[in-house]
Parts: sequence; C-alpha cells; structure tokens
Amino acid sequence: MRPSNATLSAPGASDSPPVHERPRRTQHTPPRPLRVRAARSLSSIFMVGPALAAVVAFILIPVVVAGRLSLTDWDGFSDSYKSLGLDNYVQLFHDPGVKNAAYVTLVIAAVGTVACNVLGLGLAVMLNGEGRVKAILRGLFFYPHVLGAVIIGFLWSAILSSEGAINTLLNAAHRSKIPFLSDPHWALASVVFVVIWSTFGVNVVLYLAGLQTIPESLLEAARIDGASRWQTFRQVVLPMLAPTVTINVVLVLVQLLRVYDLVLAMTDGGPAGHTQTYAYLVLSESFLNGKIGYASAQSIVLMIVITVLAIVVVTLRQRSEKAVEQ
Repeated sequence: MRPSNATLSAPGASDSPPVHERPRRTQHTPPRPLRVRAARSLSSIFMVGPALAAVVAFILIPVVVAGRLSLTDWDGFSDSYKSLGLDNYVQLFHDPGVKNAAYVTLVIAAVGTVACNVLGLGLAVMLNGEGRVKAILRGLFFYPHVLGAVIIGFLWSAILSSEGAINTLLNAAHRSKIPFLSDPHWALASVVFVVIWSTFGVNVVLYLAGLQTIPESLLEAARIDGASRWQTFRQVVLPMLAPTVTINVVLVLVQLLRVYDLVLAMTDGGPAGHTQTYAYLVLSESFLNGKIGYASAQSIVLMIVITVLAIVVVTLRQRSEKAVEQ
C-alpha cells in the first residue's frame, strides 16, 4: 500500500525523490567561535615565529647596521668614526676596481645562469626515470655540490696550475702548457667553468623533481596525438616546468652574483684582479684594507642589485607563464 503523500512518477523512473524535494545545502557557514579563531591565530604565530625571528636577526638587523656604517669611515677597530654622508656611494661609482669587479661578476652570473639551467634541464630529461645507471649518474652530478667551495677551488687550482695535472700531461706529450690561471682570459674562463661545474648538480635535482610532477596522462595524450619527442618537450614538458625554471634561474643568479670563496681558493682574484668578483672586493675592502664603511656601501649596492634582478626575473617569468596559459 502506497503512502497517501507519495509523489506520482512515470513508470520506469527511479525511486529517488524529485529534485525540488531534495534538501538544499546551506551556503552560509556559521562563524567559528572566538576561542577557535584565537587558537588558530596563536598556532600560526607559533609556527611562523622562529622563521620570522631568524629573518629579523640574520637579515634585517645586519642590513640596517650595514646601511648605518655605509655612511661612515669606520675601520672596524676604532671606538669612534666620522659621518661621511653619501661620500662612500659617490666614491663607489667612480672606483675602477668596482667597475672591473662588477664586469667579472656579471660575466660569471650571466654565463653561469644560462649554462647551469640548460645543462641541468637537459641532464634531468635524460636521467628522468628508473634505472641503476641513471641513479648513479644523478649522484655523480650532485656530488660537487656536497663539497665546499674552498675545497673545490683548491682542487681545481691543483689541476689547472702551471705544474698541475693537465699541464703535466701536456708536457709529457710534448705539448705547450696552457696558462689556465696565469692568463687573464684563460683565468676568467677557468673560474666560470669551475663555477658551472660546482653548481649545476642542484639544478639537475630540482628539474628532476619538477619532471616528477608532470602527469603521465598528458605525456600519453601527446604520444597518442602523434607528437614527436621534441614537440612533447616544447609544448607539454617545458610549460609545465615553468615554475621550476623560475626558481632555478633566481637561485643560480643570486648565488653567482655573490660568489667569492671559489675565486679566493682558485686565483685569489688574480692575475692582476682579472678574476676579482664584486663579493670578493667587498671582503678585501673590509678585512684586508680595514674600510668597513666603504665595504658596507658596496654590500648595500650589491643587495639592491640582487633584489632588483630577482624581482625582474620573477616578473618576466610570471608574464611568460600567463601568456602560455592564455
């Protein structure tokens, strides 16, 4: 016997109630109790607090102190110092040593950023997937990053010096020696090569991580549509790796703009300052020449340049990603 208020339905229709009789979902979410919101706010502050304290202690306070010292002639030892206003900054832009160091740094940063990302991406595509050989090669490429920059510098200095391993082999083969570290052009090229060799392993790892996030269904769809490997890479893989490319470019660029330890161990800025980077110059002015005020002005300018370049790179990459999505 059917209930008197049952809804009549056509034969063969389902027994589910009509749509207009289904209970509607409420759009309004009741406000959370004040106690819950306060607990969440406190937990957020507790989690962010240590990182925020580290940023203030190791970044903001040193920047403020360096900015204050950059307006003085402090030598790092005296109890008093004289305020110079902006004289250190004016001197900086007329200093030929600064111009030479800026040129060397830009060469290392530009060539190194392009090379590290091209090598890292290419090797990551080749080593993506399973296999014992691929796993061993990943470890080998990442191994230089485990070593300290000073160790790498001394290692390559021993290999490339006039009495090093390569020139010893050339001498044994009755070939003329190559002035890897004594000729200005060869020395800069050697530094750039070692910088790339010691850096690109990290990029390989980051690009491999990015490749793991690409859904296999997209690659399979491209294969079904008849796309070649190059077409799949250019139209599917590369757009999906756009955020990883941005991160890699910014990380490498920032790292190479402040490289100094490897140069210190390999060439000590020589010959005749032709491999002297900007960060190396800051350390020389501060610790060797006792010009803490002048070195602080140089470091403030370097920080501004790095910040501006990072913002420009991120902005350009975001515009490129939006253009690809559209």
